[in-house]
Amino acid sequence: MRVGSLCVLVASVLWGTTGTAATFAPAVGPLAIGAAAMGLGGLLQALVAAPCIAREMSALRAQRGVVVLGALAVAAYPLAFYTSMHLAGVAAGTVVSIGSAPLASAVIERVVDGRRLTRRWTTGAALGLSGTVLLCVAEAAQAHSGPGARSVRSTVLGVGLGLAAGFTYALYSWAAHRLISRGVTSGAAMGAVFGLGGLLLVPVLLSTGAPLVGSWSHAAVGTYMALVPMFIGYVLFGWGLAHVPASTATTLSLLEPAVAAVLAVFVVGERLPLLGWTGIALVVGCLAVLTTPTRTAPPTRTAARAAPPTPTAARAAVSAAEPGEWAGSPQKETPARQRAER
Repeated sequence: MRVGSLCVLVASVLWGTTGTAATFAPAVGPLAIGAAAMGLGGLLQALVAAPCIAREMSALRAQRGVVVLGALAVAAYPLAFYTSMHLAGVAAGTVVSIGSAPLASAVIERVVDGRRLTRRWTTGAALGLSGTVLLCVAEAAQAHSGPGARSVRSTVLGVGLGLAAGFTYALYSWAAHRLISRGVTSGAAMGAVFGLGGLLLVPVLLSTGAPLVGSWSHAAVGTYMALVPMFIGYVLFGWGLAHVPASTATTLSLLEPAVAAVLAVFVVGERLPLLGWTGIALVVGCLAVLTTPTRTAPPTRTAARAAPPTPTAARAAVSAAEPGEWAGSPQKETPARQRAER
């Protein structure tokens, strides 16, 4: 549990750098950025995981519906996510996209898997979502007060696309976790889902990606986003999904908008009001709730003191151990053994 949570948290930190990295390629559109990052990163995952995919092809074919569903979500997510940031702003788009994913993931697990939500998850999600809302309000108010203020229509459309991004993020997280929970290794599951999703993004990249090769700086941004946040980040995310449920993983990824906001302040030079820092503090509280190990209650004296076995229970234990399962005890002489020895 702790290893899985740590992998998701590190992946979230890497994902939080994408908004800041995109600011170094202002001439590249959101569709090209998304297709390059997720498309190339997904194809690279499939290439690295090719031996695992080949070994587990029969298991993947048995779950091909889940693989295709996850791949469609992978292809849709970056297009909605980066367009949301372009229309509503980096902070608002990131907060809405990532902040809505835990709720979408919980609904998917509840409807499809019948999974019950724990009180611990509910507390952590409440803290994290409250923090993301405060962060979103603070950033949106600041974005609409400057000379380059966005229109209401643009913001509403960006928020709508952010909700779509959050749903698709939750959907491919659930699909990958479903494959892993049914015996597919994380490498094969992530490689198959993201590789197929990357193939679906290739036409978008070919039609919109010309600015990426227009300068070395743009090419460097595209390469960084494909290799670091998308490839390495989602490899770590796959390892995390092998140890924690998809709803917990998407809730832990609420660290991403907090990282994005902090980088926007210290790297890009944006200003974050007190309300935004309060939201970040609530997100950190959410992560503390979800990642702090739970203490198991020590056994009571009554439970620890084992009662002596009754004669009936002793005879049943001996019968269940036949033949010869007790180490160091002689095997029972059955009629078949007696005839064999003669």
